[in-house]
Amino acid sequence: MPRCPLPRRLVHLDLKGAPPRPHYLTEVLPLFRALGASGLLVEYEDTFPYDGELRPLRAEQAYSLSEIKEILNVAKLHKLEVIPLVQTFGHMEFVLKHKEFSHLREVKAFPNALNPHKEESQLLVRKMIDQVVALHDGLQWFHIGCDEVYYLGDGEESKQWLQQQENNPEKLFLSHVKAVASFIASSYPTVKPIVWDDMLRGINDETLTESGVPELVEPMIWDYAEDIDVDSKVLLIEKYHKCNFPKLWFASAFKGATGANQSLTHIGHHLKNHLQWLKVAHSGHADMLQGIALTGWQRYDHFSVLCELLPVGIPSLAVCLQALENDGYSEMVKENVEKYLGISNLETDTFMSAGQGTFPGSDIFTLVTQVGFYLKPSVDELLEQNRYITGWFSPYHRERKIVHPIIIHHFQPDVLSLLSKWNALAQDLQVAMERVFYLCTIEEWMEENVHPSLQKLQQVMNDLDAAIQAQS
Repeated sequence: MPRCPLPRRLVHLDLKGAPPRPHYLTEVLPLFRALGASGLLVEYEDTFPYDGELRPLRAEQAYSLSEIKEILNVAKLHKLEVIPLVQTFGHMEFVLKHKEFSHLREVKAFPNALNPHKEESQLLVRKMIDQVVALHDGLQWFHIGCDEVYYLGDGEESKQWLQQQENNPEKLFLSHVKAVASFIASSYPTVKPIVWDDMLRGINDETLTESGVPELVEPMIWDYAEDIDVDSKVLLIEKYHKCNFPKLWFASAFKGATGANQSLTHIGHHLKNHLQWLKVAHSGHADMLQGIALTGWQRYDHFSVLCELLPVGIPSLAVCLQALENDGYSEMVKENVEKYLGISNLETDTFMSAGQGTFPGSDIFTLVTQVGFYLKPSVDELLEQNRYITGWFSPYHRERKIVHPIIIHHFQPDVLSLLSKWNALAQDLQVAMERVFYLCTIEEWMEENVHPSLQKLQQVMNDLDAAIQAQS
């Protein structure tokens, strides 16, 4: 059997949105391992039980210490190495939105980036790292984020710093990364920091080499497109090699990369993404490759809506892990995935229209698929194409409570039937989601994806009742 050129395959758990209940994670971790995962990249964000002066960072649904220990024990039992991810520069909204920490913003009005000039910023980052490391035994790597540090250099202190000769935004970025990585190196000598690579790509080789950062961190090159330019990635690896980074990682995506409000996962997109990464992996510098993180974004950032829920993305994750493990996609990979997930008709070229399976959370996958395919289209078709509604119960009629009594029976049963059908499915989905997610996740997902269409139907019935009442 062909051997995967990427020795470590990490499943990314993006917990800043829809964090699963701990018992669900303990159910899916053995499946991840069976499918070919060797570890987890856990992005805790506000679900980590920060304590002391960091306590405000905890979300309402943050895990407890004992819950995280339980998850880590199950991961260890199934030989899944855990790498924590804590943002330490950009994407700091979950910290800087709080009034206790808002004075540490790079730009006063924006909570995304940390001010790298304040000693207090460094102390904050160190305390976050300390608390997370303390809960994880035997760590080999720690991901410090550092991607998309937007508006760096736009803060007042940065503007003053940049006026000095020889200073530039690239050096400002590198100095903060070096400070964080040096703290880890001195406090936890056996732990190697990982950073997202996007802010490094445009820095000239000399600046990058002389910064001392390459000796301290391992970059994680990320690209979630289905048409990755293999040649440009090979050149980027060459650049990092030339700048003295001894090791590096790749990052692909199995979900959460095709639209901020996407509810269904297009497996084909993500499969192509992984097949392209395999081509990059086979293009040289195999000695530099530590592995790949299969990202599964749950929000594009702290304030955006939820994208595909984890159970909905599991078929895509299975396909991508198996493609990596078998160094490509084949009929055998398809059969393996169908066997592991209890799926009889895996579709990769389109969205899976008949979602089903026996994997943990497969009931959510099935019901979300029905919502994604049929809810809005069925409601819009009835309300916009039923000639009795458009012709005799238009917004004009509804506003003025006018309806022809003869017309009522031509559309009222259809509206009632559709409303009943979708209310029943929504109730089933609510029950299924309660086993996997906390209430805040269920409320958000339902309000975004289910309620708008149901409310349209209910409003028609309310308006019809009011019109009948007005004429009686």
